[in-house]
Amino acid sequence: MDTELTKICIIEDNEYMREGWEAILDTQPDFCVLSTFEMCETAFESDDIERADVILMDIDLPGISGIEGVKYLRENYPDILVIMATIFDEDKYIFKALQGGAIGYLMKKVSPDDLCNSIRDARNGGSPMTPEIARKVIQSLHIKKPKESSVQLSERELEILQELATGKSYMAISKQIHLSEDGVRYHIRNIYKKLEVNSRSEAVAKGIKNRIIL
Repeated sequence: MDTELTKICIIEDNEYMREGWEAILDTQPDFCVLSTFEMCETAFESDDIERADVILMDIDLPGISGIEGVKYLRENYPDILVIMATIFDEDKYIFKALQGGAIGYLMKKVSPDDLCNSIRDARNGGSPMTPEIARKVIQSLHIKKPKESSVQLSERELEILQELATGKSYMAISKQIHLSEDGVRYHIRNIYKKLEVNSRSEAVAKGIKNRIIL
């Protein structure tokens, strides 16, 4: 089994929450918390940010907000996985975070085990979401697709995009739709090309915005 450490940075202005997350994550043998910050401004000046694999970030931060922070990280460090952890469950925050480049969205009341497993899931290609957040995303997929759409996806591509929106890993999708992982990746590349995006979160956000997912 791969024992490579997942390097994590935390951006959270609540001292007790920040220290709590750090204590939880540092007990895990496969995690290493590089640094914690109370705001984006100080985080983005640190060399530890570019070394991080995963950033756990709040939305309601002083100065640069989490939504703006996600966009900055996406533009400057596209390989870093950003997971939002917040008290906000309103649709506007969820979709702004996903559109900005977040690959996961958790409520702060998430349990320690679920928090750790969510980070592992993100590293394995998933998009972790607290159940109530996943429900909101799925409900948005039930909106009827317009008759005319500028983006035309095949039935298989639509199926895969919808599975991506639920946070499944490529392996889980391949099992769900009975297709090889290479086949799933092939279709995902086509989806990205048609939607003119570069990541799972961007594809899901655009699919939701344009209502092309059934």
